[in-house]
Amino acid sequence: MFYLLASFGFTLLILKAGWQTPMTRELKILAMQSDPLVGDLAGNAAKARAALQKAAQAGADLVVLPELFIAGYPPEDLVLRQGFLRACRAEMEALAATTSEQGPALIIGAPWLDDDAGKAHNSVLLLHAGKVAAIRHKHELPNYGVFDEKRVFAPGPLPEPVDFRGVRLGLCVCEDAWLPSVCTHLRQRGAQALVVINGSPFEIGKQGQRKRQMRARVAETSLPLLYVNMIGGQDELVFDGGSFALNPLSADNAPIPPEIPPEEQADEHAAPDVALRLPRFETANALLTLRETEDGGLRFDRGDIAERPGELEAIWRACVLGVRDYVEKNRFEGVILGLSGGIDSALVAAIATDALGPERVHCVMLPFRYTSPESIEDAAETARRLGVQYDIVPINQPVESFFSTLSPLFGNLPPDTTEENIQSRTRGVILMALSNKKGWMLLSTGNKSEMAVGYATLYGDMNGGFNPLKDIYKTTVYRLAEMRNEQRPPGCLGPEGTVIPERILLKPPSAELRPDQKDEDSLPPYEILDAILHQLIEERRSVPQTAERLDIDEALVARVQNMLFVAEYKRRQAPPGVKITAVSFGRDWRYPITHAWRENRK
Repeated sequence: MFYLLASFGFTLLILKAGWQTPMTRELKILAMQSDPLVGDLAGNAAKARAALQKAAQAGADLVVLPELFIAGYPPEDLVLRQGFLRACRAEMEALAATTSEQGPALIIGAPWLDDDAGKAHNSVLLLHAGKVAAIRHKHELPNYGVFDEKRVFAPGPLPEPVDFRGVRLGLCVCEDAWLPSVCTHLRQRGAQALVVINGSPFEIGKQGQRKRQMRARVAETSLPLLYVNMIGGQDELVFDGGSFALNPLSADNAPIPPEIPPEEQADEHAAPDVALRLPRFETANALLTLRETEDGGLRFDRGDIAERPGELEAIWRACVLGVRDYVEKNRFEGVILGLSGGIDSALVAAIATDALGPERVHCVMLPFRYTSPESIEDAAETARRLGVQYDIVPINQPVESFFSTLSPLFGNLPPDTTEENIQSRTRGVILMALSNKKGWMLLSTGNKSEMAVGYATLYGDMNGGFNPLKDIYKTTVYRLAEMRNEQRPPGCLGPEGTVIPERILLKPPSAELRPDQKDEDSLPPYEILDAILHQLIEERRSVPQTAERLDIDEALVARVQNMLFVAEYKRRQAPPGVKITAVSFGRDWRYPITHAWRENRK
């Protein structure tokens, strides 16, 4: 094979057993951020066919769908099953058969079984002219945080460009574009544009990381780049879309340093390298034109630039999308939760209402003798403002029955957290009974601060099928409540206005399991606790480093770390919840339950 540089437009022609068609003056691409369901191969293929039809109607040459779209992402150990891999391949071949020479082609992600080596790959395929026209396997397999791809996939070789209608496309799968090796290789092998398909989950600040990395690839290769990301909730992960296209900066453009995140830049609508930005947290698509320039290069025409949500709005919409998809994809009719009159349950009720609509949310107040009249009033007012179904189920009789039954066995032992836990577990039994009877999933309401230090009751307030606040610190809970009272983010189904009563935001946090109980009786103030936990968890700093950084007592930090380690057995039994931070409990946090190591022992 050799290359011939034509004079007109510096068009690159490729001789490979005969001349190929010269590069067209433009290529119309439909970027489609869509929401697959893991394991629903036929349903995902139907979405791909609908995308092809939409592209044909729009006059597009090419459709781009996200990573592992046909299987859904992440398929985890499903890809260790040969039957699953064969079914994915059959679905892809059937999908390819629906394409034509004249109609739009499809770039789509799928797990692919190498028949010769018997290895499964995370692959990107070009379907065109009735067949699988090209396959490229993911080269860089991530093995950190929530990613464990080296366990289930084999890496492919450095990929070669794919020729499509005269354009040499460099196809990358997610991590392939987070490191320079693959894109640099594709450029050296003659790629003229980069197309990156992704399953990149949401976390705070992630969109800025994506832009920095992709800008670095564009700067290194001087190639335009299309980044198509997945949308939707999958268990603990939420994929937030936000697909975008970047052009190389010309000599006339002021450079945008790739190390500066978009969140810190001026209005990105004016950024000279951004050709497209799709909305986040919603399915969306856009038709882009990749056009030949006067100097023979390629460049995307300027397209839609969606508004960028702020941090708190992004967190809220991630929680809403995570709850909505978990409920819908697991086919629950609605949700039920205990509404205590406190900030956490009020926030969960608001998230659930925004996700599903008021008619699919059932709140239950379960008062005991320690429940204050203000809490009963605040719970009722929250339900009224949200417009959800609301019931009161007093627990005095069942709790007193437990006390009476256990009294002969407890003897003269003084009351302690045992009696408090009986209250919480009684509530858990009642809520689970209502969940079972009505077929509505129970939402738990504990925040990350409480889950970190074990300030929660197993088989009580930890009961539930999903926890929207699992990765949200208590201080952020308050900020989110204030934000939601000020605005209803896009796509939310709850009412506008102040949905969480102001008194809930002002009163001291309390579990109300004994007279005059306050959270700070057992815990440091949440402002201090959350700062310590962030250093120990997300920043993975030591006790001395944390104490020095925050300028606080090292003994307090050591106490918090001890609570963090001791509570691991509870977290292992907690329901899943939306990943928000860089280190969420679960996939990102893999500490042993049984261990004796502690820092700063004296």
